[in-house]
Amino acid sequence: MDSTSLRERQKERRRARIYNVAIDLFKQGGFQATTATDIARASNVSRGTFFNYYPYKEAVLLDYGSEVMERLRDLAEQRLMQGAAPMTVLYEVWDALADENTRERDLFPPLAYEVMNPNPERARTAYQALPLSKVIELILRPLHQEGRVRTDLSLQRISNLIADTYLMVALRWSAYGTERPLKDEMRLALGLLLEGALRRDGR
Repeated sequence: MDSTSLRERQKERRRARIYNVAIDLFKQGGFQATTATDIARASNVSRGTFFNYYPYKEAVLLDYGSEVMERLRDLAEQRLMQGAAPMTVLYEVWDALADENTRERDLFPPLAYEVMNPNPERARTAYQALPLSKVIELILRPLHQEGRVRTDLSLQRISNLIADTYLMVALRWSAYGTERPLKDEMRLALGLLLEGALRRDGR
């Protein structure tokens, strides 16, 4: 057995153990209350080893967010291949993400704040780890190719604006709460974004 391959597999297993322990601790005790030392101790590694894998605590959440985005992309690709209408798929993905955020309400705010981190390198890393706009772009591309999407903005920019809307509405909901479930809030925001705020046809 190649020693390099063995070392790589050992590193992957160690990273997976640290990740799983960290997520469990975040869910049990809260993200803010959980320290890198807590994670290292529960993972049976040194604090320095933890930082070798995750340079800051929020980086663990980026792995979690990446997993969520992969599931959403898989859902979108599957539904589009099945012939579902792009707008139907967009709402399904929107709902799936809202359900995930509702289940893991305490994890979302620090994850969202990381995308807006004042450190540009960390913000860029978070943006790349959470490519919601890429999933939205994938869904809207058939409509764009059919000429059903406005052309004064690029598809990428439209997708970015929709993704940013999700981020801000979900962050407000997670941090401050509302009488409406997050799924309802997100459907309202998406409908408003797609249809506009001005009255038409006497409505």
